[in-house]
Amino acid sequence: MELMRRGKKRVVITGLGLVSPLGDKLAFWDALQRGESGIRKLQNIESAHLDVRIGGEVKDFDSSAVIRPKEARRMGRATQFALVASHQAVADAGLSRDALRDMGERVATIIGTTLGSYEVGEKGIRAWRDSDYRRANPTSIVNALPNMPAHYVSKMFGAVGPLITPSVACATGIQAVGEACDLIQLGKCDLALAGAMDAVIIDYILAGFSATRALTRDYNDDPTAASRPFDSDRSGFVLGEGGAVFVVESIESALQRDATIYAEILGYAASSDAYHVAAPDPHGGGAKRAMQWALDDAAVNSDEIESINAHGSSTQANDAIETAAIKQVFGEQAYKIPVNSTKSMIGHAMAGCGSQELAACLMTLTREVLHPTINYHKPDPNCDLDYVPNTARDVPGIRTIMSNSFGLGGQNASIVLRKLQD
Repeated sequence: MELMRRGKKRVVITGLGLVSPLGDKLAFWDALQRGESGIRKLQNIESAHLDVRIGGEVKDFDSSAVIRPKEARRMGRATQFALVASHQAVADAGLSRDALRDMGERVATIIGTTLGSYEVGEKGIRAWRDSDYRRANPTSIVNALPNMPAHYVSKMFGAVGPLITPSVACATGIQAVGEACDLIQLGKCDLALAGAMDAVIIDYILAGFSATRALTRDYNDDPTAASRPFDSDRSGFVLGEGGAVFVVESIESALQRDATIYAEILGYAASSDAYHVAAPDPHGGGAKRAMQWALDDAAVNSDEIESINAHGSSTQANDAIETAAIKQVFGEQAYKIPVNSTKSMIGHAMAGCGSQELAACLMTLTREVLHPTINYHKPDPNCDLDYVPNTARDVPGIRTIMSNSFGLGGQNASIVLRKLQD
């Protein structure tokens, strides 16, 4: 098998670890295939005082098999998510802590987040103020930092290569994997633990997003119907949490240890709208550039893309603009490409959403099935593509797919994956 492609090292994904409202990898894949929603009335926080009382919560999360309870008490939820998912990914790749420690300097850690463990810092500040400013917790600020998930993952596996914490809002998950690919191709590492996590289902964050009218307020009594990407009656996104971590490595490294390979990363790109802190460029310029540059980096023609996992956030503006951008990039071919939204079933996990959606893409390539976009019942004339409505679709022989993530601050990222062939 060729180790280089167009003069660059070939890079593949060999392991997946996932924390999601639908469970771990296999539970997540099974639920997606059934079109089952993980959005529910909030149970982990008090929500009676909120306008929005639903979300894509991770249910019954237990980190005790991976993290000692004393250490876990210092960590935020996002950090614990990252450690559990990384442990799963390493095992899924057929690796071990000892194996990664032996590779040491050749292992990178690229774990992104939006707010890190925000709640740890918030708790520490409140406790300090409640003590009449006498007792400041010396660990709360440190453990609230956005780079703590990456730090603890690096420490767990003795990965002393590059340590990076991308924080590019909703594009973080794809950008983390894309940067891992770049590092491997530049020869700075052989393997990376890459992905993103967020745990932002916090009352103040829900209240803030609700105040901007970004969250739907219409489905507190019908949570599973709340996330409605591309449907005419969509009224805002649903906040989620969790994320995923991937083992990304050179194909040479993977072949040397006879690893199972989920997919090859053909290309990746990021762009900026340079437009507005929250609203997307109404002409879809940033989204268009990210998709086109990812195709260029992958050196594939637009007619080779067989499905697109959309950002598909369930807001009026984003879904229509993403649809228009897809049509700008793919032309008439856009009407032949299935476009699905994972967020219809799990909500929007901020930094973690792109990595959860990459996990869904690996399901598509592994099982040769496209999960549906659920709650799609009323077509919108501004969203007129094939959104795989409500029922999964078999796609035998599918090889090449794209995933999009577009976020606050005009952050855009797209990635192209292909089932491995010689």
